[in-house]
Amino acid sequence: MKIPNESPITYKEYLELKSASNKLLEYIDGVVYMSPSPSTSHQRISMKLSVQLGSLLMGKECEVLAAPFDVVLSDEENNQKVVIPDLSVICDPSGFDEQRYVGVPKLIIEIISPSNQAHDLVFKLNLYQKYKVQEYWIVNPLQKYVQVFTLNEDGQYEILANEKSGTIRSLAVPGFELDIEKTFDS
Repeated sequence: MKIPNESPITYKEYLELKSASNKLLEYIDGVVYMSPSPSTSHQRISMKLSVQLGSLLMGKECEVLAAPFDVVLSDEENNQKVVIPDLSVICDPSGFDEQRYVGVPKLIIEIISPSNQAHDLVFKLNLYQKYKVQEYWIVNPLQKYVQVFTLNEDGQYEILANEKSGTIRSLAVPGFELDIEKTFDS
């Protein structure tokens, strides 16, 4: 949800706001967004996926990080977009510091809630495509489906999967597959 503000703020102002707050804040194009507290269902799904990805990636060059963790997307004009994906698979360790990652994750997974559906389904989809996140997964606990978008050769997202049952396999993270029914079991 967008934090009310009359005009866009600078990245420096965002950092000052963030340091004075204990809320999960994202910063995109001068606008600050507050992430809602996750539901129990959201947390259970996040943990299942974290454990699965963490086990798969242990000892490999990629690693999974879970929210709250800032990912700073940056473009050629040095415009910063700060997002807090539910899960990020990062394969280039050069962008890490103690507080955040500056770069582009290979895979981002967002677990949507009623209050942030449009933000994740439209806004972040376009943002992650623009910054060339190789694969973007949207997990919907309410409707119990998973959508997977993967970048094609033209840098555009194509739907790899839109499923309510069965198994989905990642192209970006070989060996990562998701049993949809087990993901939504309590």
